[in-house]
Amino acid sequence: MMTEKNKTCETVNTSKSLLTDHDIYLFKEGNHFHLYEKLGSHLITFNNVKGVYFAVWAPNAEKVSVIGDFNNWNKTSHHLRAREDSSGIWEGFVPGIGEGTIYRYHIRSRYNNYRVDKRDPFAFYGETPPNSASIVRDLTYTWGDQAWMKERSGKNNINAPLSVYEIHLGSWRRIPEDGNRFLTYREMAPYLAEYVKETGFTHVELLPVMEHPFYGSWGYQITGFFSPTGRYGTPQDFMYLVDYLHQNEIGVILDWVPSHFPSDEHGLVYFDGTHLYEHADPRKGFHPDWTSYIFNYGRNEVQNFLVSNALFWLDKYHIDGLRVDAVASMLYLDYSRKEGEWIPNKYGGRENIEAVSFLKKCNETIYHFYPDVQTIAEESTAWPMVSRPTYVGGLGFGMKWNMGWMHDTLKYFSIDPIYRKYHMNQITFSILYAFTENFVLPLSHDEVVHGKGSLLYRMPGDEWQKFANLRLLFGYMFGHPGKKLLFMGGEFGQTKEWYHEESLSWHLLQYPIHKGMQEWVKDLNRFYRNEPVLYEIDFEYTGFEWVDFHDLDRNIISFLRKGKTVKDQILVVCNFTPVPRYNYRIGVPYGGFWKEVLNSDAKHYNGSGHGNLGGVEASPLPSHGRYYSIALTLPPLGIVFFKREMDDK
Repeated sequence: MMTEKNKTCETVNTSKSLLTDHDIYLFKEGNHFHLYEKLGSHLITFNNVKGVYFAVWAPNAEKVSVIGDFNNWNKTSHHLRAREDSSGIWEGFVPGIGEGTIYRYHIRSRYNNYRVDKRDPFAFYGETPPNSASIVRDLTYTWGDQAWMKERSGKNNINAPLSVYEIHLGSWRRIPEDGNRFLTYREMAPYLAEYVKETGFTHVELLPVMEHPFYGSWGYQITGFFSPTGRYGTPQDFMYLVDYLHQNEIGVILDWVPSHFPSDEHGLVYFDGTHLYEHADPRKGFHPDWTSYIFNYGRNEVQNFLVSNALFWLDKYHIDGLRVDAVASMLYLDYSRKEGEWIPNKYGGRENIEAVSFLKKCNETIYHFYPDVQTIAEESTAWPMVSRPTYVGGLGFGMKWNMGWMHDTLKYFSIDPIYRKYHMNQITFSILYAFTENFVLPLSHDEVVHGKGSLLYRMPGDEWQKFANLRLLFGYMFGHPGKKLLFMGGEFGQTKEWYHEESLSWHLLQYPIHKGMQEWVKDLNRFYRNEPVLYEIDFEYTGFEWVDFHDLDRNIISFLRKGKTVKDQILVVCNFTPVPRYNYRIGVPYGGFWKEVLNSDAKHYNGSGHGNLGGVEASPLPSHGRYYSIALTLPPLGIVFFKREMDDK
């Protein structure tokens, strides 16, 4: 027997619309950047009746209906209306239902007798995988991060210290006594904030939080672009995590994936019986490496979807930056393809002109609405001006991952020190191009998976040498121009390769050698944040000066980091061999006392204790083209930082 409520739910009011004529105009021309306010499911009151307004883009559908728990998944009872403006949007108001309603769109295509149940592309929430339906959700939340949002431009700009702790939410920390389950967003908030503050990082970067059906994809195969994954809680729970981090003065960067999407039937692929979001030709629309589909960047409605998605996370979740994944795969039509497997552009070239245009448009729009955030490109080629403004021909990103530095540096550090003198160019070459982009130096999750081992176990030598090498690597990264990024676990010398089904090996911190590594990273972060010399001129030649990079036999390099004031300089010296060097003379620009401010070999970090007893006095003995010099003890596999003590004279 049908109740009054069920009778109400058996009707769809197709006269109510959130879409204005102006919305449709912007939608068609590809300039509707807040489409999440119009499409999807929205709680509204119409004629004093509460219900849900639904709208979905499916231009090649013959019929679209809303099915869900409210109508027992009946495909014929709640049909949406196709708008008469050739927009391809279907819409309708279902009275009597509300927040928490589980639903899908049943789409009957005009072609091939295709029938499918689809997740709402604009849904704000969804069922936890392996379930895949959408859930009506209101995003109301009372934020407490007003102070951070007001001041974050000073925390996010290119002249600020940026030391990023990259984490995967599901494996940072688990609860083994409760079935090895994940921490929820709310449970994680105090633990993560306390730990990041303790270790001194300025930002966290989260591997994608958008809903993804396959947990082993780490979030990079997304079906719910507007939905934080339900594995760790609700949208408001995720807001709480971001809010909590902001209140503890920690920025939040999200990995964002506009490069591809998976083949799961309930997702975007073949959405209305046609290749709606992806290219029809697999030579442009299918990614051979990831067996996923590539967005059709030349389609205005797809541009709307992606740009709106970027703004959505900045708007509704107060995100401070987007690290854009796999940009190289977007830029090149022949990316990971053999001859004959790709289609040249209209000029016969390999550049994806449509993707280039989209990236420029996306960055311009983001910085127009949110000038105090950052977009960061993961781009692994020599494409020029990735992090330069579009008005000078750049792609418009704020920063770019320095994949060349990462590759060369890790390759160099993996070499037995006895052979390093033959490969010194791998550690010095990066300076030749260090200022061509606004670079981030990434030691990311990609370097500790797929059989590569942990960072610690990629270092050569016995246990002591592995730890010394890793401390040296981190010190070199913090001394080198560029912002910093380190994947979780590296900061205390994780021994196992990262595995997404396990927590980090936190028990290792009971051992002094691992605790020493963590203390070293803490002190590097503290020193970095307190010394503007190390970050305020990161992207210009004036912030760096070689002292010596020719001592190949002893594998020693030395350089100066320079600030805005002439005498504001820090000397960095690296010894890449396990042999201590005594009375090693280095030229310095000024006389006076040069204080040893950091030493990776200090016993506090479980080093051997070689050092300079607090510092050295410069002598008027010319060296390295400078009038003064200092004689140093260089620790084995160590790095030392010196700062000249200023006087009032």
